Amino acid sequence: MKIVQINTFPYKATGTIMLNLHNILLQNGHDSYVAWGRGRNANDDREIVIKDDIGVKIHGLYTRLTDRTGFASIRATKKLIWYLDKIKPDIIHLHNVHGYYINIELLFKYIKDKKIKVVWTLHDCWAMTGHCAWFDMAACNKWKTGCSKCTQLRAYPASSLIDGSQFNWNKKRELFTGLNCTIVTPCKWLSQIVKQSYLNKYPCKVIYNGIDLEIFKPSSVEQAASTIKKYELTDKPIVLGGASEWTERKGLNDIIKISEKLCGKYQFVVVGLTKKQLESIPKTITGITRTNNITELVNLYSVATLFFNPTYEDNFPTTNIEALACGTPVLTYDTGGSPEAIQMAKQHTNIFVGNVVSKASPNTVDLSTVSKVLTDSVEHTIVHRSKVREACRKVSMEFDKEKRLGEYLNLYF
Repeated sequence: MKIVQINTFPYKATGTIMLNLHNILLQNGHDSYVAWGRGRNANDDREIVIKDDIGVKIHGLYTRLTDRTGFASIRATKKLIWYLDKIKPDIIHLHNVHGYYINIELLFKYIKDKKIKVVWTLHDCWAMTGHCAWFDMAACNKWKTGCSKCTQLRAYPASSLIDGSQFNWNKKRELFTGLNCTIVTPCKWLSQIVKQSYLNKYPCKVIYNGIDLEIFKPSSVEQAASTIKKYELTDKPIVLGGASEWTERKGLNDIIKISEKLCGKYQFVVVGLTKKQLESIPKTITGITRTNNITELVNLYSVATLFFNPTYEDNFPTTNIEALACGTPVLTYDTGGSPEAIQMAKQHTNIFVGNVVSKASPNTVDLSTVSKVLTDSVEHTIVHRSKVREACRKVSMEFDKEKRLGEYLNLYF
């Protein structure tokens, strides 16, 4: 069986999932290919790069002017279709089809014309809206019946002039329905969103994101000591925050406010900052730029007393399960699928692996409540460190990469 996966990038969480699945398919003797539009060059003939740097810039400008993201990149899409014609895949596995790299009209008409089976892993909500990738903070439900008069035009994929949300919603509904398609979501929350959208006629399966438990595991005492020395961390309990991009929806401001509220009681460490953010955060917070060094990231997870993920819009953050795998409990908000790993532990074993704070509104929390829950979580972990570490590691076993990738193989075959 020939399988082609398509995504924006070969990196970040979505690209990692794509490449992990590609590798396990090849290891099991299957005919697998991966394609992307932005990022590194191909390493071999099973990696298809339709990169068009000028086309991406034009697509981005076109989006800014018209709000028609997904309707440019004609040359890059024709290049992809040429490869698809050559490969003749039995299954096309879609990941993100936004990001200024592909023409959705050309791609989906091709898929329908060729009657190719589709597996589509949704990593956000863009496929179901007329503009945005997330609508939680805007408390918007227009996507259910038809978008118009969009209140998030300046949000990704940003438009500066025109509101094309009504056209986009109708056109995407036309293109994205009528396929031989199975939807996959990485959490139960997103599967419920799918059921309320125009994609609700498709079967929808939840396959949680998986991680490599041989990599993400508690660090040795020596490694932990080295990390503490490297970043000049104090002997105070460490509260770690981490994100690939600290946009507004990721809650960096909450970390800053809570660190100030707790008056230096804990050592706050934030990973994934830009140089500009690094310059602007309080000196009481240890800021670290984005790291591609997985060992360093594992060590930071391991030395932390608590991983704090104050996200306001999210799917199923892989950072949560990475922290758990390293033996560190998680505090997060009741956002999207972010609480699901913690809730799973409480439902099945009632063991402490973290806490979930309810939001006061889609884009606010009671910071006093968060501060109290954070303090309680840290103090509980300090007292019961070995039990908490063991419990967190146990829960993370549910998200073993091999197990989750196996679910995709079962879906294919």
